[in-house]
Amino acid sequence: MKKTLALVLALALCLSVLAGCGGSKKEEVTLKVGASPTPHAEILKQVVDTLAKDGIKLEIVEYTDYVQPNLAVESGDLDANYFQHTPYLNTFNAENDTHLVSVGLIHYEPFGIYPGKTASLDALPDGATIAIPNDGSNETRALLLLQQEGLITLKEGVDAASNATVFDVEDNPHNIQFEEMEAAQLTNVLADVNLAVINGNYALQGGLNAGTDALAVEDASGDGAQTYANILCVKEGNENNEAIQALLKALQSDAVKSYIDETYNGAVVAIF
Repeated sequence: MKKTLALVLALALCLSVLAGCGGSKKEEVTLKVGASPTPHAEILKQVVDTLAKDGIKLEIVEYTDYVQPNLAVESGDLDANYFQHTPYLNTFNAENDTHLVSVGLIHYEPFGIYPGKTASLDALPDGATIAIPNDGSNETRALLLLQQEGLITLKEGVDAASNATVFDVEDNPHNIQFEEMEAAQLTNVLADVNLAVINGNYALQGGLNAGTDALAVEDASGDGAQTYANILCVKEGNENNEAIQALLKALQSDAVKSYIDETYNGAVVAIF
C-alpha cells in the first residue's frame, strides 16, 4: 500500500512538473522599427507573422523624413530602422555624432530621372532646371546618374563613396540649373522643373516606378547595387541582439524576395 501510494505521489509530481514546463510561455519581445512608408514599411509587414511565431511583436513606426528615424534609434526610442543606405548612414554619423551601424543589406532602389516639363532626355533644352536631392550621398548619386546619361561630367575622382555637390560638376554643356531640395519634395515639383532625379522610395510614394516611368535609371551592373543597398540599422552594440537577428533573417528570406520581385516591378530589387 505504501509503495503504491509512493508511486502515485511520484507520478503526480512528474505530471505537475511536466504541466508547469508545458504551460510556461516565452515572454513576448516587442521590436520597434522605424521605416519609410514605401517600400520599407510594406516589406516589414510581410514578416510580422513570422516573427510572432518566435515571440517577437514587430511594431512598425512610419517616418516621412531621413533624420528622425536615426535620431530615434540613437536615443533608444526605436530598436532599429530600415530606410537608408550605408553612405547616407556614414554621413549622418559624422555630422550628428551618432553611433549607428548596419546589420545587413536588404534591397536596392534604382535612382531614376523622371520627366517634368521635358518628356525625354534628347529634348532637354539648354538652361533646363533639374531637381536633385540636397543631402550628401543622394546628391552624389543623382549627379552620377546625370553623368551616366552624358548630361554632365564630374571632376575626376568623384565616385559612389563621395559626398559630391553641384560644385563638383566639371563640364555642363547644357548649362543645367540645379534645384537642390529635400528628397521627399522631389515628386511634388515635377510640374515646375524639366526633370527630377528621385530616390526610389519617394518615387514609389509619388506614384512613379523606376521600371516603367523613369527616362533613365542607375546601371544595375555598376557598384550602386552594393553601395546604395538599403540596410537594417541599429545602435552600435545591438547588432547581435537575438530579436534583431531574427528580424534580419526574416527580411532576407525567400518569401520576402518573392514579395519584392512580384510587387515592385524592378523599382525595388532584393540584394541578399
